[in-house]
Amino acid sequence: MYLHLGRDYVVNTRDVLGIFNLETTTVSPRGRSFLENAQKNGAVVSLSDDLPKSYVLTDAPVETVYLSELSPAVLERRFARGFWEV
Repeated sequence: MYLHLGRDYVVNTRDVLGIFNLETTTVSPRGRSFLENAQKNGAVVSLSDDLPKSYVLTDAPVETVYLSELSPAVLERRFARGFWEV
């Protein structure tokens, strides 16, 4: 099944490692460090012109962080339904 992340991006649900709230994750130094390292390694794909609300971590073909303007609750609901929505 697939998960629509916004801006015509879909990922296979079996490749999703987690869906995270960007605001709460960046409060901790560990969360900020993770995102900074991903940015340095070119593993971040921004799907938003606005401030992103969430990020999705995938592992195929390599670990990638997708920044999305959709809320984590919306992405989790879509993920739980087992299909992608527009």
